[in-house]
Amino acid sequence: MDDVLLKKFGRVSPTGTVLFREGEPGHEMFIIQKGRVQLTRNLRGVEKILAVLPAGEFFGEMAIINQKPRSATATVIAESHLLVLDQPTFEKMIKDNTEIAVRLIKKLAARLEQANFQVELLLLKDVNHRIVHLLRRMAEETGVREVEGVRIDISIYEVADRIGCDDKEVADIVDRLARARLLKAQQRGFVIPEVGRLQDFLEFLEMKDRFAGQG
Repeated sequence: MDDVLLKKFGRVSPTGTVLFREGEPGHEMFIIQKGRVQLTRNLRGVEKILAVLPAGEFFGEMAIINQKPRSATATVIAESHLLVLDQPTFEKMIKDNTEIAVRLIKKLAARLEQANFQVELLLLKDVNHRIVHLLRRMAEETGVREVEGVRIDISIYEVADRIGCDDKEVADIVDRLARARLLKAQQRGFVIPEVGRLQDFLEFLEMKDRFAGQG
């Protein structure tokens, strides 16, 4: 983004700033130039983390595209430099800049694919399947290669949120996977020594279910 755009639409928001709340009308979207923003949603009285967005991400666009209330609460968790765009400015940028339009389409398509995966994940009946399927996909798509394997940054609580399960049950299953040396727990996530072994274990679970259903 050029300096003129930053000067005209830029905003610096300190840590703890609530940019908008779930259920509020939305008239602006945000592009993160620097910092991090957390998106949360209230589910049955419990605040759940949907995502932590780094620099380069945008959010809040759906409220100005479809004029519906905010679907989540956005909170700054590390001082952020933001571009804040209202609907007319956003629409003008899309019309005037093909590159921005293409990037937006790609990002929305990726989010739709992620939403579809989330639905597929929740349809799996067995919690073991859900956890292993989630960890394998994260290792393949967003994992960071290290000496000991592939690191994925997700906590047990975030896994439980993603698969719609109890924290303790997830912790117990993760502990069993660790004892089987399929993963190593770290302070802020897991290391998968061999992603292929995780896939093999997933296929074993599926085969086990198939033969159990024939008994």
